[in-house]
Amino acid sequence: MSCIPSEITELGTEGLRNIWHEAKLRGRGYSRASEIVEYAEKSVGLKDGSSVGRETVKWFAKEIMKLDEQLAWIENTLHKKCMEIPYAENILEIKGVGENILAGIVAEMGDISRFDDVKEIQKLSGMSLVACSSGKHKGQTKISHRGRKRLRYWLFQAAKSAVSHAEEFKELHVYYTTRADNPLKKMQSLIVIACKILRVIYTILKTGKDYDPQKMLKDIKRSKAALAAKAA
Repeated sequence: MSCIPSEITELGTEGLRNIWHEAKLRGRGYSRASEIVEYAEKSVGLKDGSSVGRETVKWFAKEIMKLDEQLAWIENTLHKKCMEIPYAENILEIKGVGENILAGIVAEMGDISRFDDVKEIQKLSGMSLVACSSGKHKGQTKISHRGRKRLRYWLFQAAKSAVSHAEEFKELHVYYTTRADNPLKKMQSLIVIACKILRVIYTILKTGKDYDPQKMLKDIKRSKAALAAKAA
């Protein structure tokens, strides 16, 4: 059986679900089976040469499966190598920062002993702040974007993932974007958090200290009323 529209229509929703169930596919997406059949019924695909099309689809499916196996092997090797990084287990305590993200950051950053200060790495990533000004005009401050694009990419991925999975970074993100004094836009907040994660990783790699989620919340300045309510 292939994914030619006429054959999908013949299978129907239950037929598709049965194939996925028997193959024990992850993320089978049963809820989308009826949607796929609906699209197949409306398809205006050519019926001539369906045998050639069927073989082509099978070939592509086999190639995708091969690539999936290769990707799984690469990721497994990457995860093992990642654990060879000094104090990697301490860094991985940050929820949302997994082996892929950590390996990407360290690979782009290189030997940590080359840097005397985390600001040097921030500059290397292109996340240093610069003022946009021209003559008498003074514009907004933004990141330089000068440096290693891939390092900047991985730090940004770390920020997005941490905001999604780690409560301390969720709280920070909400605070930065809603505070009364100088609230940040969502993108600005993520950049600040990315730089904060970089400082955490740098400190752990340099000192071997454990990760402390509560230290991340020191930037949050609460009103006296909010503190009293929290204490109650």
